[in-house]
Amino acid sequence: MGEVWTLAEFSHGKLSSVSYELLNRGKNLAEKLNTALASVVLGYNVKREYIDELIARGADKVYVVDDKNLENFLVEPYAKVLIALIKEYNPEIFLAAATTTGRTLMPYVAVKVRTGLTADCTVLDIEEGTGNLLQTRPAIGGNILATIKTPNTRPQMATVRPHSTKPALPDRNRTGEVIYKKFDEDVFLSKSKYLRFIKDESQQVSLQDAKIIVSGGRGLGRPENFKMIDELAELLGGAVGASREVVDRGWKPYPHQIGLSGKTVSPALYIAVGISGAIQHIAGMQTSENILAINKDPDAQIFKIANLGIVGDLNEILPLLIEKIKAYKKKEAV
Repeated sequence: MGEVWTLAEFSHGKLSSVSYELLNRGKNLAEKLNTALASVVLGYNVKREYIDELIARGADKVYVVDDKNLENFLVEPYAKVLIALIKEYNPEIFLAAATTTGRTLMPYVAVKVRTGLTADCTVLDIEEGTGNLLQTRPAIGGNILATIKTPNTRPQMATVRPHSTKPALPDRNRTGEVIYKKFDEDVFLSKSKYLRFIKDESQQVSLQDAKIIVSGGRGLGRPENFKMIDELAELLGGAVGASREVVDRGWKPYPHQIGLSGKTVSPALYIAVGISGAIQHIAGMQTSENILAINKDPDAQIFKIANLGIVGDLNEILPLLIEKIKAYKKKEAV
């Protein structure tokens, strides 16, 4: 039986926390298949502390390709390295996060090794008797869940929505094997060229890393009312989210979109303002620890998953909420 692999995302000198979420997913699969769980790290100047962290969080093996040519993400050299590793070690399953990197890289690799790929999975399991990976994902706009199998080819490949599970907890007593691999220069040749990285500076706090998110929907009525969402988020030290319809209307740019066609988030507090709760939006934020919903419609779907719901006019509730928070912060500062 081949190993279960996860792609550990290494970028700008750091390992993304989504790498530990994948280990949590992979551990369960590897145990059911009675095989090893391994992480693959591609990058430049990969510090040993990150490798040790992957082992502490569940990796039995870590395959490391540390090369100057991998300093910045380009799909062709990254894919060529992964294809070479797959051909050498024949993993049974290969998982990556449904991030920009994963969504770009994994389809390219799957085509080249002639295997299947299921994108944006929310549930992964092993089928009894066959060892096939059961890959469950929302389909038809999120109205149904489809379970997909890849019975005839290997590896079985899937991308997993970030923040759809908790990161694996570290165990500092764990030990594992580290395998460093080197490749010839021709492996890193690419038709595309890296120019520069432009950071999204539309908000100070990254949406997927934010502990608090304030999201606005169509119920805001007009784009000017988003100023209240922006102000509340700033007061709370959080990030600003938006529903798809708000983005489609041009009230907020796409990086703010939460849902099936946007980002998946799991903050400590999610405040949904004027959001009815379409299943596509709920799929992107339902794992939030605490959900506060503000909507004038008492039958809005968002109230079914909210920990606290306020039925009323947001134009009355938000200014009052902002005022109370300002007064509290002023009092605390004294």
